[in-house]
Amino acid sequence: MPVLRALDRVPGWARSAAAFAAAALVLLAPPYYIHLATLSVISAIFASSLNLLIGHAGLTSFGHAAYFGVSAYAAGIVALRYGGGFWLAAAAALLAAGALGAIFGLLASRSRGVYFLLITMALGQVSWGLAYRWTSLTGGDNGLPGVPRPALTLGWPLSDVHGYYLFALLVGGAAIAIMARVGASPFGYALRGIRESESRMRTLGYPVWGFTYAAFVISALFAGVAGLLYVFYNGFVSPADLHVSVSAQTVLMVILGGAGTVGGPIAGATGIVLLQNLLSSLTRRWMGILGIVFILVVLYAPDGLTGFSRAWRSRRRAGAAEQRA
Repeated sequence: MPVLRALDRVPGWARSAAAFAAAALVLLAPPYYIHLATLSVISAIFASSLNLLIGHAGLTSFGHAAYFGVSAYAAGIVALRYGGGFWLAAAAALLAAGALGAIFGLLASRSRGVYFLLITMALGQVSWGLAYRWTSLTGGDNGLPGVPRPALTLGWPLSDVHGYYLFALLVGGAAIAIMARVGASPFGYALRGIRESESRMRTLGYPVWGFTYAAFVISALFAGVAGLLYVFYNGFVSPADLHVSVSAQTVLMVILGGAGTVGGPIAGATGIVLLQNLLSSLTRRWMGILGIVFILVVLYAPDGLTGFSRAWRSRRRAGAAEQRA
């Protein structure tokens, strides 16, 4: 189709700008849909951070919610109990997520395959257990309610749903752009090489453990960005935000959208957030419908929605070339 051929010729930066402008148009929608869009942006950052491990390094982590949750707790404690502003809370959140990623990375990054998955899941459950039991700091099962939404020094109205969505969109766009640049850098290509053949990369002189450890810490740091935005938007954080089910859902976001791509985690996160909220308002069996969607994607689009779209466009171009020949 001429439209598809024209889209293929559009530069990547122009498509990204158009996507950002389209996302900004959500500000014209009713508040409920802006709420869903905000959750989608936060989930997209979270899924994109995990995509650095799954899509580039080939490491599936089932403990990624630990960095998301510890970041949210750090920001909430600084803001709620110590009266810190947004920037102080943001520094504490990213420091906590990065430090936890650095510690857990030392324990997990030397393992591969199912062992990596099990170790990360165990470490994530340790974080959940600490949050659940350390009631004097985390509030235990009650969590930390009433986290105040801060005002930025520039007077940005974050208390308003429109202002917070635009702020989250700007932060999310910057974070995803940085992660995309990391994935397209020599570092990202080295991670792909390690994913395909670790022994060959080691023979070529690449510090395999150093690269995977760095990817682990960077991934945890960007998960902390999502946790920071989440706690100030939600006003609440609890041990449930560190549970393995949150990590598993994020893995599904990456797989559903397409691992190793920029748009895949965004599409997967948006799709799951919309399905969860819209289906749950229609039927009590929404989890069953969501499970059927996952099964269909795995069976008929194993490379995710973006992979399916890319393959469909390739078939269309091949068919058009045959017709011209």
